[in-house]
Formats: sequence, C-alpha cells, structure tokens
Amino acid sequence: MKAKPHVAIVGATGAVGIEMIKTLEKRQFPLEQLTLLASARSVGKPMTFRGAEVKVKELTPTAFQGMDIALFSAGGGISREFAPLAARAGCVVVDNSSAFRQDPEVPLVIPEINPEDVRKHKNIIANPNCTTAITLMALYPLHRAFGVRRIFASSYQAVSGTGAKAIEELQRQVGQVVNGQPISREVYPHQIAFNVLPQVDSFLPDGYTREEMKMENEGRKIMHHPAFKASVTCVRVPVYRSHSVAVTAEFDQKVSVEAAREVLRKAPGLDLVDDPSRNQYPMPLFTSEKDNCQVGRLRMDCAMENGLAFWVCGDQLLKGAALNAVQIAELLL
Repeated sequence: MKAKPHVAIVGATGAVGIEMIKTLEKRQFPLEQLTLLASARSVGKPMTFRGAEVKVKELTPTAFQGMDIALFSAGGGISREFAPLAARAGCVVVDNSSAFRQDPEVPLVIPEINPEDVRKHKNIIANPNCTTAITLMALYPLHRAFGVRRIFASSYQAVSGTGAKAIEELQRQVGQVVNGQPISREVYPHQIAFNVLPQVDSFLPDGYTREEMKMENEGRKIMHHPAFKASVTCVRVPVYRSHSVAVTAEFDQKVSVEAAREVLRKAPGLDLVDDPSRNQYPMPLFTSEKDNCQVGRLRMDCAMENGLAFWVCGDQLLKGAALNAVQIAELLL
C-alpha cells in the first residue's frame, strides 16, 4: 500500500459517507487524492474536504482504476455489485454493509479487537454491524479477562441508523405531534416520535430479526469465539444519534464489579462513566459525535452466576460505521 493512497468513498452523499469524509479530515488521513462516488442523481454535487471543493462523480464499473482504498457505504446491493469490481482493479474495499460479513474469505474487523485479521484480506474487508461494534467495544475486554459464555441484550437504536430519511421522519413527526397534526409515515411501519418500535430489520422464521442475529454471528467471528451465544432484542427509539445497549453477560471465570471496572478503564476506544451516586452513566446525548464509546451502570447480575450487567453507548455513525472504516484503512497503511 502506498504511503499516500488514492481513496474513494462510495455512497459519499449519505449519512455515513458524510461522516467518512469528516473522519478522514479529522484524523489527518495521509491520502494523495479523494474521489467521491454516488449514484447518477448526485453527480456534480459539491462537497468539502480540507477546505477544498470536491464534486461527486458517478459510481460505474470502471470507476476504481488507479484507486488504492475504497470505503463503501451505499447498501448491500451496491456492495455486492461493485466491491468485487473494485477488488479486481487492485483497490482494497472496506465495506460497511452486511454483504460480506459472514464470508469466510473476508475479514470482519474492529481494530481495537482483531487488527491482525486485516492481514488476511483478499482486497475486501468488512465493517461490523453498528450495534455489534458498540457492544463488543465493552464486551471484548471483559471476554479477554473473564471468558464470556453468553449474553442477553436489548438495544436502543437511534433513527440515524436507518439513514437521513429516518432523521427527517422523526423531526417531522415531532412537529406533527406537538402541533396536533395528523402523523405521516414513510420510513417506519409505525410512528417513531414518542414511541419505541421492537423491530430493527426484517423478521426471520424463528421470530428474531436479522439485526438481532448479527450480534451472535458477527461476535463469534470478530472475537474468534465460535461458542459465543447472544439473545438480543433490537429496539428503535426516538433518538437522533447514538445507539445504547443494555447487556447481561455470563462469564466462565469469577467476575466482580471492581475487577470489571479495572479492565474497562484500560480498554482502548472506551470511556468508563460509572458513578451512580452522581447520576453519571453513558447516554446517547453525550456520545454523539464522539469517537469513543462509553460504558457504565456496572452491577452483578442477580439472576445469573458469574453474571455482570452493564450499559454501553456509542455513536453508530462513527464507531459503528465511518470511524471503524477509517481505522481499518489506517491499518492498511
């Protein structure tokens, strides 16, 4: 890989694409050239990078000639079609969709957990699901110390995880409720303002959703822990940004709150915010637009032996998507 690569962002005008541009700039990623790619309807749209205007170009099968790294965030269908074309052109793809996460030939990477897996790439590397990434930032350090056996978790997922139109829908519905107007729906099957929806992604025959099963499937691959089990309920909440997850974890070895806090204090990319006496605990309001995730509300689980309960929050557009992708690109250098 060149010291200063030519980098492309696929899906540059979307919520995650915009965060990728900001993150490359914020982290002073040493690129030689940045190309922004999107659908034909966005061609020519001006965007800003390092104080200069960069116009969006059309994503085409031949767009990747001469490029070194492509950060994809345009959905699974686009990734399945264009990522192999980019890979064949010699460009290393970091893909934010679910298209390749369970492909045994594709590394699934969180740089704070399994950076060594990047070396196994065949020009495609997968970014994990946002809720999985945020949860594992707190769970994996505990797993290394105590050996996690299984978790029970419930997520509280912000609408920006669905995209820009979902943010607009929440804003519109809040105004409609406050002003006594009829509620209009386009993105979600039910009103999201002042409500919670116990459905994220589509349902599987066993009653879980695809999103809920990602925690177990992706967690096993990232942690190299094939016996890991996760029973998860994913919930969409009327929060604009940052996901939260309530986790109860059962461990092989004896665990205590004090020992867990000591482990989590030292974990990279994670801040321990855990002082209930002063009402200090992680909240999406204070993790939004922050690189680090936060963990708190640590307590011994009262229904499970060697069980620990905790609450973790993180910006799903950053650690759950754009930041993690840029960190992977940094590993490639």
